[in-house]
Amino acid sequence: MSIFLTLIPFVLALLFSLAIVPVLVWMERRIAGLIQDRLGPNRCNVGGIRLGGLIQSIADVVKLFFKEEIHPHFIKNRFYYLVAPSLSFIAAFLSFMVIPFGDNYNYDGLNFTLQALDVDLGILWFLGFAGLGVYGIILAGWASSSKFGILGSLRAASQVISYEVAMSLAILSFVISYGSIDFRVMVQAQSETFLWVLPSWGVVMQPVATLILIVTAFAETNRAPFDAAEGESEIVAGYHTEYGAMKFGLFFVAEYMAMAASSALMVTILFGGYNLPYIDSKFMGEHLAFMAMFFVLMSSFFTFVLIRWIKKNNTYSSVSKKESKIYYVLLLGFLGFIALGFTYLVVFQLSSLAIALMQVMTFLLKFIAILFFFIWVRWTFPRFRYDQTQKLGWNLLLPLSIANVLVTAIVVVGAN
Repeated sequence: MSIFLTLIPFVLALLFSLAIVPVLVWMERRIAGLIQDRLGPNRCNVGGIRLGGLIQSIADVVKLFFKEEIHPHFIKNRFYYLVAPSLSFIAAFLSFMVIPFGDNYNYDGLNFTLQALDVDLGILWFLGFAGLGVYGIILAGWASSSKFGILGSLRAASQVISYEVAMSLAILSFVISYGSIDFRVMVQAQSETFLWVLPSWGVVMQPVATLILIVTAFAETNRAPFDAAEGESEIVAGYHTEYGAMKFGLFFVAEYMAMAASSALMVTILFGGYNLPYIDSKFMGEHLAFMAMFFVLMSSFFTFVLIRWIKKNNTYSSVSKKESKIYYVLLLGFLGFIALGFTYLVVFQLSSLAIALMQVMTFLLKFIAILFFFIWVRWTFPRFRYDQTQKLGWNLLLPLSIANVLVTAIVVVGAN
């Protein structure tokens, strides 16, 4: 049992990074449809089962996996050409290793942590691997021996230089405020109050640094409107023009994993991490029955919202109506499982496991909300020109981040 509990953080890291990608592709298409006043994918199916359009994402993965590999003959640096997609993919995945999904918990006299790598260098680890992922893009464009690839990699390199400094300075403001580079310490600090009323979330204590971090996160992950490195309307596809099949698929997956990693970072240092406002692990333990009831009610609310969404968007034929009834049964069964699970944990006083489950659910809710924001922005703003991104990074964000660090340092030193 102890081995199983030790593996839980690694399983959560896999779920929040790699396994979330098909869901993100589905969310991307569905939210794009919502913004453009259309339904999005809802026809692709296996035996009549469509999973609300999720089968389309699975079909794309299968297509890329079996697609023929074609390597252009003019490539001079084949080794770097082949290793570049893996570099971006691995860097995005390793960023998740230091994200805490919950507090430390005790089971059968043993202490466990919901963090794959329980280290106190969280920020440094994350920034190191998040920055390394962009080198895969730069390497891919350079090794492709293609003018479009080289242009894309040059844009990516300049964008990294422009926004990495501002991002680091914004995060430095949070480090000064919390007095630590350990993610877990930052989350615990955010469970307190600020000005006696407001929660000590990063977004409340550092609004300027929050804005800078959000903007630079878009730029660092090459998400629209900062996707000039791909620029389909100008340079075909930029750095991955000469890639196909699963090598293109790795870049595709790495982009979504990087977006998920940035969302996890924002949850951790901006929005209280795995804790609810004014509520920490101690409060949950002292009011376990009340908190379990609250989470069951919240699960019920989201379940019935999802059922209503399925009924509205996935019932265009008699076949889909029958399929929707299956989803209703599964969702209600899942809700019953959650309710019985919390009841069992409360009755048998397994408070540590109950708190861990609540915190993972809290983290997931915030995580999905920020991913929704990422996708919403992409389908709202047009792509910025290359010169616009450079001016924004150097002329506005960099001076603003330096000023914010100075003000934060003065305030913290004065308060102490």
